[in-house]
Amino acid sequence: MKPVLFPEITTTLALDQPEYLPLPVCVYGERTISCWKLTLWERVKLLFTGRLWLLVLNFRQPLQPQLPTVDYPFLRPRFLHRERGWFRWGAITKT
Repeated sequence: MKPVLFPEITTTLALDQPEYLPLPVCVYGERTISCWKLTLWERVKLLFTGRLWLLVLNFRQPLQPQLPTVDYPFLRPRFLHRERGWFRWGAITKT
């Protein structure tokens, strides 16, 4: 699994730290979002086991909330009303 580039990137973490892999992220508000690509073998394992392990190095500090997801984490227009010329922003939800 490796971090991948995405259009919303605002910075790269650990850029000058050779002991860590540089991590492109989008930071806004209290959120830091990164995108990862699984290898073919990792996809097969995930498909058959249904398990995704999350290892966080917290250096004996309190653990911060984590939210692994396969859904696009940014807001998109939910719908557009052409006659009135307005649209509503919100996360796209499954119905």
